[in-house]
Amino acid sequence: MRVTRTMMRIAVSVFVLLLAASAGFAQSKERADIPEASKWKITDLYASDDAWRVAKDKLAARIPEVKKFKGTLGTSPQQLAAGLEMVSDLNKDFTRIAIYAGLSSDQDTRVAKYRAMKQEMDQLGSSFGADTSFVEPEILKMDRATIDAFIAREPKLVPYTFYLHDLLRRQAHTLSEPEEKIIADAGLMSSAPSEVYSVFTNADFPFPTVTLADGTTRKLDLATFAVSRTLPNREDRKKVFDTFFGALGDYRGTIGTALNAEVQKDLFYMKVRKYPTNLDAALDTDTIPTSVYTKLIEGVNANLPTFHRYLKLRKRILGINDLHYYDLYAPLVANAKLEYSLEESKKNILGALAPLGTGYTSVIERAFNDRWIDLYPNAGKRTGAYSSGGAYDVHPYMLINYNGRYDDMSTVAHELGHTMQSYFSNKTQPYPTASYRIFVAEVASTFNEALLNEYMLKQIKDPATRLSLLGSYLENMKGTVFRQTQFAEFELRIHEAAEKGEPLTGDTFDKIYYDIVKRYYGHDQGVCIVDDVVKHEWAYIPHFYRTYYVYQYATSGTASAALSEKVLSGDAAATKRYLAFLSAGGSKYPIDLLKDAGVDMTTSEPLDLTMKKLNRVMDEMEAILKQMGK
Repeated sequence: MRVTRTMMRIAVSVFVLLLAASAGFAQSKERADIPEASKWKITDLYASDDAWRVAKDKLAARIPEVKKFKGTLGTSPQQLAAGLEMVSDLNKDFTRIAIYAGLSSDQDTRVAKYRAMKQEMDQLGSSFGADTSFVEPEILKMDRATIDAFIAREPKLVPYTFYLHDLLRRQAHTLSEPEEKIIADAGLMSSAPSEVYSVFTNADFPFPTVTLADGTTRKLDLATFAVSRTLPNREDRKKVFDTFFGALGDYRGTIGTALNAEVQKDLFYMKVRKYPTNLDAALDTDTIPTSVYTKLIEGVNANLPTFHRYLKLRKRILGINDLHYYDLYAPLVANAKLEYSLEESKKNILGALAPLGTGYTSVIERAFNDRWIDLYPNAGKRTGAYSSGGAYDVHPYMLINYNGRYDDMSTVAHELGHTMQSYFSNKTQPYPTASYRIFVAEVASTFNEALLNEYMLKQIKDPATRLSLLGSYLENMKGTVFRQTQFAEFELRIHEAAEKGEPLTGDTFDKIYYDIVKRYYGHDQGVCIVDDVVKHEWAYIPHFYRTYYVYQYATSGTASAALSEKVLSGDAAATKRYLAFLSAGGSKYPIDLLKDAGVDMTTSEPLDLTMKKLNRVMDEMEAILKQMGK
């Protein structure tokens, strides 16, 4: 999985891009045992922890200076430009300092020193927000004509044009200066539900142990569960699911309380910002029509027969009478060799992305050679994968947990998509418009996955291996489109319940989640049996602590499917438009950026095209099965 930076760099809160949440594999080695060439070079940010401390203390001392602009921003174009430039400069430094703390902690989450550094940045961010809380209310005292006149008279304001116009658009939801300060001060508390969940599930949760068919025992932490659910032995998979989700269910009260706190936090911000619903509040940030969200859910539900066709095909390939939820991660073709060394993965990724030109692939080579990537797992390392592109003056960083499987190669390609979008946007755009919105973030990543899949299909002729690769594509789309929409519908239902004043407990979450999953997987039609223990799966999903985020995997997946088809067809204009999209940062609203790239997300066309491709892939898989006599 895979979360973006700040909406606008001028904003006063900073988020590291965390765009992949699927766990890696067992992290047995200590970090000291990992070769230096396979670790990211964090010293590109700061030479040492001491240098970080100096930069952090210097920033903390500078932040209060911004208050000298209070009451003056509307007096002249020059004063407004100076104020915005100072806030922007402070934000840029804050982001770099926060990223260093975050990367340091993620290398080994057991180290208290780096957790403390992250907490320091949370506290500093809250102070930063409070000290700059006067900025937007003060700007909003001016009208559009005045602001446009200021921009015309002061060239230094030009990079802030989009931000200023967007601020005016959100005028009805921006409060008075004292109220904005209160909200900023509350920012430190607002991260508590997510932090509690993260600490509990990553560190304090008593991970259960399971005994497998061969007599070995395995502790099911987040990383080993992700691998263990793919075990070839069916009874082992059932034990893994029953044991892991059962253990989560034992703590549904605790985890449910954390998730309820997250939803109640959303409800608070919805009310104070004067939005009718949480969905309106969340999507207004990126000016995404709520119809995009609701129509995605409606469209996916309408296309569940296509999903059920995939599930029936999976059952056929596995050769089982009844498909269960615990069968969904079993390898489709057990004897297919889909393992790749890091060098093989690098070669394949570069070959797959060659249609984007040497200006693109040469940067990918730099990412590997100049140690932008932390490649292998180690004890205590954060699971999953992400790309952090917020260090504007340095370069993006990637966290990977590489295990030599096709999925790992695909994950590297995915995160490189984020990295390249950050790199080109940072290189092309001024700081205020370099940061792109979450809505478009997953387009670049899933685009890379699509190109890699097509490239590998051209290389592989063996029917069994080809079948496995086509199945991998289907499984990826299952996870990107259907599963994420399933999550999105769950998010919508629990927020709607909260808005009605209904209680949200672990048992409530169980019921809402279970009903949705049974519908998606065709439980009542006998397509896939969703065992009772699956009702606790919501407690395993960290994305629910990033409000209305997951739907963007699905929208991005359908957008990238449409765009990649055009690029792969050899359309030079489509390739040029796509590269321009990667360089556009946040210079326009996401819907407009994608329209420029060649896809309109307000229509059903992207989802329709995706469903057609899924059915084409299944047609080919069924032809291969017939050829193989199955």
